[in-house]
Amino acid sequence: MATIKQLFDLSGRVSIITGGSAGLGLQMATGLAEAGSNLVICSRNRERCEQAARILRAIGPEVLATACDVSKPDQVERLKDEVLSRFGRVDVLINNAGRTWWASPEETPLDKWQYVIDLNVTGTFLCSQIFGRQMIKQKRGKIINIASASGLRGKNPEVHNSIAYNTTKGAVINMTRDLAVKWAPHNILVNAIAPGFFLASRNQGRFEERKDKILEEIPLGRSGGENDLKGAAVFLASDASDFVTGAILSVDGGATAW
Repeated sequence: MATIKQLFDLSGRVSIITGGSAGLGLQMATGLAEAGSNLVICSRNRERCEQAARILRAIGPEVLATACDVSKPDQVERLKDEVLSRFGRVDVLINNAGRTWWASPEETPLDKWQYVIDLNVTGTFLCSQIFGRQMIKQKRGKIINIASASGLRGKNPEVHNSIAYNTTKGAVINMTRDLAVKWAPHNILVNAIAPGFFLASRNQGRFEERKDKILEEIPLGRSGGENDLKGAAVFLASDASDFVTGAILSVDGGATAW
């Protein structure tokens, strides 16, 4: 029987975090590094990835920082080749890259709708498909999709008015469940984390404008903090979750509990 420390130990593993240079992606990357995993950090901005990599290397793991637009198949293929050339394997994929566009349904431009779809849904699928093929060869892998509490229900427009984002996160949730069923025979476990409201630089202004309304929807009465996703990511990446697949783990302060 494995000890609890052994179950959560990621030493020697190779974990890819898309959109991992800042925000929730960097928080999860930090958690995985602290658990011992080597890391691949990618986003469209290579410089920001290099900055994040310097922070993560101080923790101890080997870190590959590279640029990749996950909505482009050729770039995701190139990322896979880089990862295999450097590490020879991939154990964990966290599909975190994503964007939103704030507008009411009746005012959302089609090009912005498509932009969010391409990154949040197509990007998640492409990375899962391309790295999933490698995991099938390995007969082992863990995929963690970053969904959202906004993908689980309709949202008050005074708090979160983005039909494109909410739609894509609902799609990611069911993609997670379907991939979990289809790839279970290959020992690939696919789960999702559905974060609630986490304060970040890009939503600081919106939070200050709507603070009371945002916090009214959260039973714990606060936004997510700098450590609140670490445990969920490490759990789903580690052997501690080897009998968990197709699950949607809400990390939202209870927002979807009522």
